[in-house]
Amino acid sequence: MASVELTGLAKRFGAVEVIRGLDLSVADGSFCALLGPSGCGKSTMLRMIAGLESVSEGQIRIGDREVTHVEPAKRGVAMVFQNYALYPHLTVAQNITFSMSLAGDSKAKQAEAATRVAKTLQLEPLLSRRPAELSGGQRQRVAIGRALVRDPQVFLFDEPLSNLDALLRGQMRLELARLHANLGRTMVYVTHDQVEAMTLADKIVVLDKGKISQAGAPLDLYNAPANRFVAGFIGSPAMNFLPARASSTSKGLQVTLGAATMTLPARATFAAERPIELGVRPEDVRLTNSGDGTLQGRVAVVEALGNTTFVHVDTEFGQVNVESDPALRLEAGVNVALSFEKDKVHVFDAEGATLPKL
Repeated sequence: MASVELTGLAKRFGAVEVIRGLDLSVADGSFCALLGPSGCGKSTMLRMIAGLESVSEGQIRIGDREVTHVEPAKRGVAMVFQNYALYPHLTVAQNITFSMSLAGDSKAKQAEAATRVAKTLQLEPLLSRRPAELSGGQRQRVAIGRALVRDPQVFLFDEPLSNLDALLRGQMRLELARLHANLGRTMVYVTHDQVEAMTLADKIVVLDKGKISQAGAPLDLYNAPANRFVAGFIGSPAMNFLPARASSTSKGLQVTLGAATMTLPARATFAAERPIELGVRPEDVRLTNSGDGTLQGRVAVVEALGNTTFVHVDTEFGQVNVESDPALRLEAGVNVALSFEKDKVHVFDAEGATLPKL
């Protein structure tokens, strides 16, 4: 096992800087997810760790070795790609042990390794099949097996579940969590799916335009986002954002939201009223049929999912999404009032930075 340390890492393609002076520590044996939208640099960063992309500036250390310019095969890492990259003419066993055959290992050693890896990944009945005879989830497990047989210090995953349907993605998330628990190896996992990041990782690194916007434990990012970007990217359904104005009072932060006002626990001291933005997660919004709420609106869409109901309400500030008790029966077109769990409302300044509670 080994830690991963990135220091001052930068990557440029001509005049375009994709990764900008990035520092990151991934602890030995941890599961770190690199999360962000398309084009934020997360896959480029992973390929630099793997040695598949050169480094423009900075240093990469894996364990106690500096590997910035070491060739990929000698870094002690194994990478699992999005598209499986299996050889169609080879069996599952042959795909798993392909690197061993290139290294000249004996047939007996390859067979033993294929059996061992297949048992770990529940592929034993499939060893004689070819990729065309496998489901998407089975192919991905074979791709993981090909990485596993190399016994790497660090596993690198580049959006490995993006080609699977929703049911298979859920199953494979469980498989990956179980694999990490059993192996205890360091894993760095690239995804744009925050559900994958929240459920698999013990550390999430949110990237925005080649820089780290925030890094930390999943629930820390969910409950205390450092800025509006992280707040909007973490959570499903996404956080609601509402433009407002605020001023300081002896009782806290006096917020004006359209015709409504509310007092929040003090977040900052303002010399004069200024524009802010409120962030409220759907589970922290309450619905009522009376007119006593913080914000008035009209129900646009109701999504009943059985265990919960999502209500989408049109307001003067745009749509507000609410996670509601399924026992509360509402229909489109009904006027409602919305109130917020004040202790759970996030406040962002004009630059998008979170205003922490004083």
